[in-house]
Amino acid sequence: MNVSTRTEVIGVASGKGGVGKTTVAVNLAIALVQMGRRVMLFDADLGLANSQIALGCRCPLNLSHFMSGQKTLQEIIVTSRQGVKLIPGASGVSELAALSRVQASRVVQSFSALEDDIDYLVVDMAAGISPSVLAFMGACQRRFIVVRDDPSSIADAYGMIKVLIQEQNLNEIYIIPNAVKNQAGGQNLFRRINQVCAQFLNYTTKYLGSIENDDQILASHRKFQPVIEFAPESAGSRDFKRLAKTVAQMPPAGDFAGGMQFFVERLVRYQA
Repeated sequence: MNVSTRTEVIGVASGKGGVGKTTVAVNLAIALVQMGRRVMLFDADLGLANSQIALGCRCPLNLSHFMSGQKTLQEIIVTSRQGVKLIPGASGVSELAALSRVQASRVVQSFSALEDDIDYLVVDMAAGISPSVLAFMGACQRRFIVVRDDPSSIADAYGMIKVLIQEQNLNEIYIIPNAVKNQAGGQNLFRRINQVCAQFLNYTTKYLGSIENDDQILASHRKFQPVIEFAPESAGSRDFKRLAKTVAQMPPAGDFAGGMQFFVERLVRYQA
């Protein structure tokens, strides 16, 4: 392992399901690969994992084989045709859906044994605020919250941000409005959420960029392809590429703070 490699870890989450969180995580990962970055995607939606479907990727093994002790984390990794290294979650495994914080911590700590040189680890979370989601979010350096412009999505996104700030004492929280009519609409949605956060949580989130509503995204799902591959010139692909460019231009996340982190040994060595 090249100890000079610092891995930036991004958690992609949402307050509720069905807002396009996996679509954002997968297309962001591919867009970063297309920019020459080395990217790993961890499907941490452990009960209903579907990143491999979105990537059009066959995965003979998944996280359940690691959790049972049958395989190491390294052994379950597959590389998608787009060049993303994928750690597949399990779908329909109820024990993994109810992973405890201690079990989630074990998964996080196991990442330090991985040999891959990775620029970005994108963690596709389960929806909501289960103990495992909060553990994984706490182990990331940056947290991206995907939200749609509907009352329940907005309320649940605010609820998640409230828990992250007040109960978990986390920062580096970014908003990604998804399926909005246009960029101005996305910025307006961000301002509305941020205003409530500032007023009631005394915290201001950051705006990362919006993904406009695009029929090609739904069409790509039907073909088991990410839109950035299915329709590279579409509005959705343009927005995901812009999002990846914004992410790539971010300065390195704050100094290692001593908490549980993905790639903790790599972070410590990088600091040394």
